[in-house]
Amino acid sequence: MKFVYLAGVFLFSLFLGGCMASQSATESTSATPTVKASSTQDVESPYKPYDEVITAAAVSDSGLFNLHRVKNDLFFEVPDALLGREMLLISRIAQTPANLSPFLNGGSKVGEQVVRWERHGDKMLLRRMSYQSVANDSLPVALSVQVNNFEPIVAAFAIEARSPDSAGVVIKVNDLFETDVPALSGLSANQRTQFKVRRLDTDRSFIDEAKSFPRNINVRHTMTYEATEPPSNTDTGTISMQMYQSMILLPDVPMTPRQADPRVGFFTVQQIDFGSEEQKADQVSYIRRWRLVPSDTDAYLRGELVEPVNPIVYYLDPATPEKWRSFFCQGVEDWNAAFEAAGFRNAIACRMPPSREEDPDFDPEDVRYSTVRYVANTTRNAVGPSVSDPRTGEIIESDIIWYHNHIRSYRNRLMIETGAANPAARSLMLPDSLIGETMRQVIAHEIGHALGLPHNMIASSAFPVDSLRSPTFTSQYGVAPTIMDYTRQNYIAQPGDGVTRFVRMIGPYDHYVIEWGYRWFPEVETPADERDALHALVMEHAGDPMYRFSSGFGGYNPDAQTEDMGDDPVQASTYAVANLQRVVPNLVSWTATDGKDYGDLNEIYGELLGMWNRYMNHVVTVVGGVYQTPKTTDQEGVVYDVVPREKQEAAMQFLTDHVFTTPAWLLDADLLRRIEHAGAVDRIRSRQVAILNNLLTPARLQRLIEADVVDETGTYSLIAFMNDLKTGVWHELDDARPAIDTYRRNLQRGYLERMEYLMTEEPNPALAFFFGAVDVSQSDIRPFVRGQLKDVRDDARRAARRTSDAATRYHLDDVADRVDTLLDTNP
Repeated sequence: MKFVYLAGVFLFSLFLGGCMASQSATESTSATPTVKASSTQDVESPYKPYDEVITAAAVSDSGLFNLHRVKNDLFFEVPDALLGREMLLISRIAQTPANLSPFLNGGSKVGEQVVRWERHGDKMLLRRMSYQSVANDSLPVALSVQVNNFEPIVAAFAIEARSPDSAGVVIKVNDLFETDVPALSGLSANQRTQFKVRRLDTDRSFIDEAKSFPRNINVRHTMTYEATEPPSNTDTGTISMQMYQSMILLPDVPMTPRQADPRVGFFTVQQIDFGSEEQKADQVSYIRRWRLVPSDTDAYLRGELVEPVNPIVYYLDPATPEKWRSFFCQGVEDWNAAFEAAGFRNAIACRMPPSREEDPDFDPEDVRYSTVRYVANTTRNAVGPSVSDPRTGEIIESDIIWYHNHIRSYRNRLMIETGAANPAARSLMLPDSLIGETMRQVIAHEIGHALGLPHNMIASSAFPVDSLRSPTFTSQYGVAPTIMDYTRQNYIAQPGDGVTRFVRMIGPYDHYVIEWGYRWFPEVETPADERDALHALVMEHAGDPMYRFSSGFGGYNPDAQTEDMGDDPVQASTYAVANLQRVVPNLVSWTATDGKDYGDLNEIYGELLGMWNRYMNHVVTVVGGVYQTPKTTDQEGVVYDVVPREKQEAAMQFLTDHVFTTPAWLLDADLLRRIEHAGAVDRIRSRQVAILNNLLTPARLQRLIEADVVDETGTYSLIAFMNDLKTGVWHELDDARPAIDTYRRNLQRGYLERMEYLMTEEPNPALAFFFGAVDVSQSDIRPFVRGQLKDVRDDARRAARRTSDAATRYHLDDVADRVDTLLDTNP
């Protein structure tokens, strides 16, 4: 089946959370020439002689194209046989200036587009293509697709010479990499505006390196911009960055795509099929996956485990410290058990790269080789990106990146989250066995991304909270049914439980999702041919929470949250807080190193506060929460279920006890006076108020209103919520002789400011995509807020007359005056 495609560019972004991916199989680069090559050089050629362009001083590299460096000039020798062939052009940042973006670093992908080379008279054109929209070329609608979507020309080059065998042409490509070509730029339009970029300085922009391989060409080039407000080195008025462009030949015979299912988690490529029989412009999604074909189809169909024709092979960076190499390779090859569920044996392998003596041509930049790279910098992260064919979703190449300083992240988190129950985590120098096992699971997680799997934030809620305190259960399952959830360490296990495994591992969902995505079916020509078998596999596990998928998008489902554990956020966070309360008094001794200051203590205490904040917000999501279970129309039941009232009330009581009641255990004087002269009071205020503000988001309040009117009676209403919140924040107003301390006064003023926001502001419309659109001024929110403020004002005035504490009286008088001013200016 042949398709005609609409023009444009499809950009992929992953995370990371993040992701990019390589297949070790070599594919032929031959194709039917689109321009017939003459057998001899034209007698009256309009071009220069080849030897005059590619002189004896040229440094050449052969591969997909022959590349030639002549002094500062770079020439591509483009074979006629590759004219019209689809190629994937990937733009990455190789080296970035400081403070460019918190989300960009060396290796970050900033662009991905499909291009092809075309000859037009005496010029070579680089034209961008798109696979967002398609139509079978046998259908009449394909003509409309073609004539209404003219593909843009990214660049044009004069033909300098013909190849010696007349089978190609030579073009000078410096302008593609040394001028400001938007399609290849490392700076987005927003960044250009933010940093007030004036222009690209061509005198300070140049090509650093060019390499050619059998299936790809890579070019590194430096780009220097003049900018009024650069992100760093502001006195230079300059932004310099090194870009990395990779042009990859796409398979001549596209893989048969597999249609995505929202109930199963895969990264996807999307297209609009104008040739569909649907009575609309039909959007289809195909999963991103490697091309795995059994080497013995008869044995495979008999149910035997069979090796794939081309296994997925990752080469380990020689820079990886020796003591971590086995853990990294285990993280890669742990996926073999999951591939066995799909019928494949030895589907994925980890190897050390060959030496120069063994293979002088091996290069990790060759798209035929996927790698696990060890990057020595201060970034605390790991990523699992992959490159895929936008026509079919076939993953072509992958480079997993482990940043050295990510060890620091897990050292700190193991101490904070598991130190109470895990003696091995009570030090700044963890045993190699513990930190190595943690690194193994991080690599396995990133390999999962490179296999096509996104984060599955709902999986961890399949496990009962108390099961995570069981030594036998956690030894078998770890902390979640999948390695792809953001569930890292077991912060629920309590001292004395006997738990010995505190970190995640590949689980039942991973076996299931690999089977669904990689099971090979015979005689499949279109995605429709395998649809019934894939649907049946989903239905085998329907209703079992271990096999659910959700990205966690939207922030309204308490079952699908990042970094959470177990099926009850209130109970899980109760255990988490109990462990943090045990850890805090020990941090001084656990982080002590003779001869060093308290920098590590300061860092880990700050991260502990972040953990506490996260656990509290897991509970916040229960309030106004809605469970989501994706279903197809042949499945019974609804997709969205409102969280029961009793669970929401329990969440509010938890927040009253652990947030609005000052968490004094975080204020360990012995610890604080070792790291700061001041700051604790405002730090507690800012975190309490941030959680309060999260509770009082317009989208959450609107969900409470809607649940009360759409669903059955007995839901948690907005009035009930607001009354419970007022009780939690203002309970002193009911005391006979109220005394309100500094922390509570700060919280109460934060409450008034948030209520003022709800009375006077509308949500940012740019956030409506993520949280839903709410018109506060025309909803019940504002009248209810006004009523609550009046109650607080009246109660504050009465309480001010009863108190003998001067600070409390001043505070309550101020509260009443603030409310009066707010209501008077917003009648």
